[in-house]
Amino acid sequence: MNAEIPWRWLVAACAALAIVGYYVDGGQLLHWLCKPLTTLLIVAMAWRTPGPAPYRRCIIIGLLLSTMGDVFLMLPGDYFVAGLLSFLLAHIGYLIAFRARTPWFARIGPWLAYGLIGLMVVGTLWSAIPNALRLPVLIYVVALAAMAAMAATVWLTRRDHAGLCAAVGGGLFLLSDSIIAIDRFGFAFEWSKALILVSYWTAQYLIARSIPADGQTAGSAQGGNHE
Repeated sequence: MNAEIPWRWLVAACAALAIVGYYVDGGQLLHWLCKPLTTLLIVAMAWRTPGPAPYRRCIIIGLLLSTMGDVFLMLPGDYFVAGLLSFLLAHIGYLIAFRARTPWFARIGPWLAYGLIGLMVVGTLWSAIPNALRLPVLIYVVALAAMAAMAATVWLTRRDHAGLCAAVGGGLFLLSDSIIAIDRFGFAFEWSKALILVSYWTAQYLIARSIPADGQTAGSAQGGNHE
């Protein structure tokens, strides 16, 4: 089972190599190999995690789509829109998974908070976003904020470890993408890539760890545990 494989250390080591490969001279190949491999290690971890098959399937699909996004965003050339679409679909997969644990808007607070954060990030950078990218970026931010809000809603309604992993993972994903937006459309800074990747892979790892034990999904979606 999972205890036989030190997933967190494998993911951390591969992520560290990807980050080092980005910053050191001649490390491009190391970065290109380890960046998608890190996310694929998280896919493997999720695959071996016991839990409800529909939930796990949605998480794995989201992780695989994220791997596609990883590749698009690291390739030479500008594949930003393709990467954006891959991650948009990944967030939809995560949303479907989280929805299996709790109803939409079971808690309003996270939706208001993440909606406001998304609005602030987009509003601050709006004038710097090229016209052709404004609609794709806006759609993406809506999906990202909804994913993070739904993850937090799971935690607030279920109060279990899986829900906590989802909530923290969703929040870190929004943080990572906010840094990407600031770096691309606001002002670039030297260590942005490290901050982006550390928060991104921590988010993905925690989202993969949000797979609940069997029998802990559909019950709350019917309206239970809404105290």
